Formats: sequence, structure tokens, C-alpha cells
Amino acid sequence: MYPNLYYAFKDWFGVEWEALSFLNTFGLMVALGFIVSAIVLSAELKRKEKQGLLFPREEFIMVGKPASLSELLINFLTGFIFAYKLVGLFFNKPDDVNPQDYIFSREGNLLGGIVFGIFLAGIKWWDKNKQKLKEPEQRTIRIWPHDRVGDIIIIGLIFGLLGAKLFDNFENWDEFVEDPIGRLFSQSGLTFYGGLILAAIAIAWYAIKKGIKPIHLADAVAPALMIAYAVGRIGCQVSGDGDWGIYNSAYITDEATAKVVKATPAEYHDQLKEHSTYFLIDTIINPDGSKELITDRKSESLNKVPHASFTAPAFLPNWMVAYNYPTNVNKDGITMPGAEGEYNKVLPIPVFPTPFYETVLCTLLFLFLWAIRRRLRTPGVMAAIYLIVNGIERFTVETIRVNARYNFIGFNLSQAEIIALLLILSGLLLWVFLPKKTGHTNAA
Repeated sequence: MYPNLYYAFKDWFGVEWEALSFLNTFGLMVALGFIVSAIVLSAELKRKEKQGLLFPREEFIMVGKPASLSELLINFLTGFIFAYKLVGLFFNKPDDVNPQDYIFSREGNLLGGIVFGIFLAGIKWWDKNKQKLKEPEQRTIRIWPHDRVGDIIIIGLIFGLLGAKLFDNFENWDEFVEDPIGRLFSQSGLTFYGGLILAAIAIAWYAIKKGIKPIHLADAVAPALMIAYAVGRIGCQVSGDGDWGIYNSAYITDEATAKVVKATPAEYHDQLKEHSTYFLIDTIINPDGSKELITDRKSESLNKVPHASFTAPAFLPNWMVAYNYPTNVNKDGITMPGAEGEYNKVLPIPVFPTPFYETVLCTLLFLFLWAIRRRLRTPGVMAAIYLIVNGIERFTVETIRVNARYNFIGFNLSQAEIIALLLILSGLLLWVFLPKKTGHTNAA
């Protein structure tokens, strides 16, 4: 596992550059996901513009004006926040504090923030002053929808993170009540569907405001969302952020080597008993979402540890069905033999690597959406198909993932499963309703 780039470079090139430790692997893959989605979205918007489905909008701008106080202030604050944290990571971070916790703390380098803030504000002043005219004039410019991809991505990022955080805290309400400030500003705890829902609302509002038909934007966004999610899940897998599946009881972790080895049912139960405290505290979840913390009925509680036994076929490596996430970023598990540094944990029993499954599935689904996009003539049908296949994919993976459960129309389902079912239903309704409303068929 590579919690950050320090571990990646150490493994790949044999160098130990501590400065890379603040670059979180998961965060970098999420950023890459946004970049890839921006490229896909821009390409789709341009295609729809050529089809005459999307149009430019004229807007008025003032040129030749000096930099305003608000522009200088925004640049200063941007530079200040960036350098306050970045310089602080290099020169002020205590050795016993990990970089991610430091970023989400109040600590930083005040002098570095001020200097860089002034520098960015100066750049803005210089750029505006260079274009300054004796008499500022108003000009009309045409802005196409694909020119707004940057704004759409930023809105999606901000409201996506906010929604993901809010939904995660709803799902873990007891932990939020105990420490609301810590939960809101912690680096962990993100629920994809929360981000998807809130970001969708914010982007739809922006599209309407800018004269972009939301239904065409939704069609263009669908394949971009699918590939962005696939790339983001690479970060989950590579960093070991805890978003994995249930235990595979056909294997255990050899404590002498930290390697995954095949196990008999007896060896699996022996491993459970040896690390009973870990399993009882961290992983036993009842149908109502509560965790088992019972200590006087250990044998009974250990039997409730969520697991399934599946041995990898000869043509597949074991890690595809049983992975123990050594040096995972969550510091989850037992101490690895001879391991040094803050990330020195490994799961005592391997789990099904669901982030890997989702990366593969969502990449295939992206290729499917990309292949059929030119054949679909009814506006909104691409978005409907996305909702259906995304919901099916997530619901399927959730069956081997451990999450809190809720009573939903008589079934015990996780928050993600409930939302996945609603997305499937919404997609099916759109699929049936849209052709009737428009008079088009679904395919050319």
C-alpha cells in the first residue's frame, strides 16, 4: 500500500524523500479523476454543440480596469491558505503528526502564508495594470458550454465534498454527535452518493443560470462521472482507505511474513480468537447498524464477523479475492513484523478488495457508455442508463461490503444500497418516460 507518495517512491525507486509524505495517494487519484472527467465532459459538450443541441451565450466584460480590491483580496487569501499549509508541512509539522491530520488542523506557517499571499495579489495587480486602458470599455464575448467545464468541475468538487461529508455523518450519526467538529473537518469519511446528489443539484442550478439545458448536460456528464469514479477507486485501493469488503475466510495473514496464505476453517477461527479484541471492536455490525462490543460472549460474537469463503481460481492471483492491505492509510489491523513508521498495520484476515472490483466494473461501464453515446437520440436517455448501471454496480458491490444497515420497506439495507435502488428506479422511469414525452426512440 502507498498511503502517500513517500511510500510509492521508496518502493519504486529506493529513495526516501520525506517531502513527498504530504502528497496523499487517495487525494492525488481523486484529483486525477477530476482531470479525466473534465477531458471527457469537454469532448462530449463540444460534440453536442456541433449537433446544435447546445449554444453559446453572450456575456459582457469590462476590460482595461485596474485590479479591484476584491480581486486582490481573493488572490491574497488563496495564496495565504495554500502556503500557510504547504510551508507549514515542510517546516512546522511535528514528527508525530501525520501530514493529512496537519492539513486539516489549524496549524501552519504564518510568514509563508503572508509572503505567498502578497505575491499572488501582486501578480494579479501587475497583470491587470499591464492591460489597463485610459478609458475602460465593455466588450461582448461568446462563451460556449465547453468553456465552462472548469467552473462545472470546481462546483462539482466543492459541493461533492460537502455532500459526501454530510451524508457520511448522517450514516455515522453516533460518531458525529460525539465529535461534530472533528468529524466535519477530518480527512476521512466520504460517501460517494452524498457527493453525487448535492453536486448534481448545484451543477443543475449553475447550468440553468448560464443557459445550458440541464438534460443535455446530464447526458454529457454521465460518462465523465463513470470514469471519474473508476479512477477515484484506484486511490481507495492503492492507499487502503478502509473502503473494502467483508473478510475472505479461505485465507489468513501469516503473522511472521505479513503475507496472505490459504487457511482451513479451523485456522480461520484460530485467527479470529487470537485477535478477538480487534474484531469485536472494529468489524462486527448487526443488521440494525450497531457494533458488537460484548466481551463476556466472545465465541458467539466472533461468529458474527462478516465473512465468506472463496478460493481464487488457478488463473487469478490470490490478492484479487483476498487482500490484507499492508501499510494501509487507515492504520487498521495488527502490527506488521519488522515494520517501521506510522503506517505499519496489516489486516489479520484478508478482505475482498471491493475498490479494485469497482475500478474494473466502472471502467467497463464507461467504455459501454462511450460506445453507445452516438446511437442515443432521446435527450436524457444517456443519463437514465447511467443511473441504472451505476445503481446496479453499487448495489452489487455493497452485498460484500460492511456498512450500517437501515430498515427500508422491510429490508435491512445500507445507505448506499437504498440510494442505489432509488437511482435504478429513477433511471428506469426516465428510460420509459422520456421517449414518450419527446416522441423519439431511444436509439438511432
